Amino acid sequence: MVRYTGINHLAMVTRDMDATVRFWRDLLGARLVAGLGNGKYRHYFFELSSTDMIAFFEWEGVEPIPLKDHGIPVKGPFAFDHVSFGVAGDRDLVALKGTLEAAGFWVSEIIDHGFIHSIYAFDPNRIPIEFSAPVKGVDVRKEPRMCDSRPSRTAREGADPVPGHWPDSDPHTPVTDDNVYPGEGRMLREGCE
Repeated sequence: MVRYTGINHLAMVTRDMDATVRFWRDLLGARLVAGLGNGKYRHYFFELSSTDMIAFFEWEGVEPIPLKDHGIPVKGPFAFDHVSFGVAGDRDLVALKGTLEAAGFWVSEIIDHGFIHSIYAFDPNRIPIEFSAPVKGVDVRKEPRMCDSRPSRTAREGADPVPGHWPDSDPHTPVTDDNVYPGEGRMLREGCE
């Protein structure tokens, strides 16, 4: 079984990298840890935790996404609703709310979701973002809870993976130099040219 370590990075898109850097690095305090680009694009990575990053591509001609509130149903093609960033506690939510409001960004009140408390906002690219703090004594990772009054058929099978629904893969496939292809980001390891 694969051992996940978190979200390595979420890849978003911006039309204004400077405004994005100002928001994520300077306002929210996420370190800008890597940057790639060649005049046709930029790809910058911001550190959120020791295992998680958010990244942004900047391409010419990108338009901002339509403003859409978090969790509001839509029709038609759609894949992304919002992203939630974990914080240590409610004090962090209060501090973030004050920081965002002082900078002129709309921020919701703190919402109690039973297992997390959250605030909602939008970044300069209109990306709907949430910040969530754990509720003491409620850990759905340790004790999963299904409170859907009409859960889907497969959800009724429980929280843990159910084998036998997909073909087995070969866990012993070796990773060698001839099946790892060079990408532009290798310069971050080898040195910027």
